[in-house]
Amino acid sequence: MNLSTILLFLADLGGGEMLVIITAVLLLFGADKLPGIARSIGRGMREFNDAKSQIRNEIERSIKDINKPE
Repeated sequence: MNLSTILLFLADLGGGEMLVIITAVLLLFGADKLPGIARSIGRGMREFNDAKSQIRNEIERSIKDINKPE
């Protein structure tokens, strides 16, 4: 099975479904742990974006080195 087929339901997510998901998350983790979870997710996203930009810069620098006249 393809990942896009599995996650196809996310395209039709409405307000009611989001409310149910948020309520379920609150019931599972509790309101006191949500800020820590959100902070961890934000930190992970920041690290991912930093790594992505470092890789992009390294590739661009390699391309410039290859195209540099000698």
